[in-house]
Amino acid sequence: MTTKSATLQKEPPKAAKTELATFGAGCFWGVEETFRTTPGVIETAAGYMGGKIEKPTYEDVCTDESGHAEVVQIKYNPKKISYEELLDIFFANHNPTTLNRQGPDIGTQYRSAIFYHSQAQKQAAQKSKEVLEKSKKWANRKIVTEIVPAQNFWKAEEYHQKYLMKKGLDSCHI
Repeated sequence: MTTKSATLQKEPPKAAKTELATFGAGCFWGVEETFRTTPGVIETAAGYMGGKIEKPTYEDVCTDESGHAEVVQIKYNPKKISYEELLDIFFANHNPTTLNRQGPDIGTQYRSAIFYHSQAQKQAAQKSKEVLEKSKKWANRKIVTEIVPAQNFWKAEEYHQKYLMKKGLDSCHI
């Protein structure tokens, strides 16, 4: 008499629903590292958005004529971190009152920008900016952060991806 052993078929685990967020907050190296190490963030990529040419290179963007901002695109699990929490991190990690400048980096590619992927993100970004403008954090200075629809994301060259991690650094501030 032979018996067949029953094997249970397990369903493959369902992938968590993910969403995208895209922020420009100056040089993308430090911004990417900040978000890369944030719990709930699944993946980050340094790149360019908001310009007028296709497939820009770093050299194109550095001319300050392509119109692109250096950005970090974030894939995140909204069950582990909310978009509002990402906005808090974004605003806490750069100066949103300096037009086209972050620290020593000057040019439109270093502008403060939120590229929203949905109307819910747009509304959350506007609310977050309004709350910050009313707070005393920036001594009543105007928040110049743009809140604009996401456009084509152009991934930056490979040497820019996880740049600080590859160099063993956690920030690019002096």
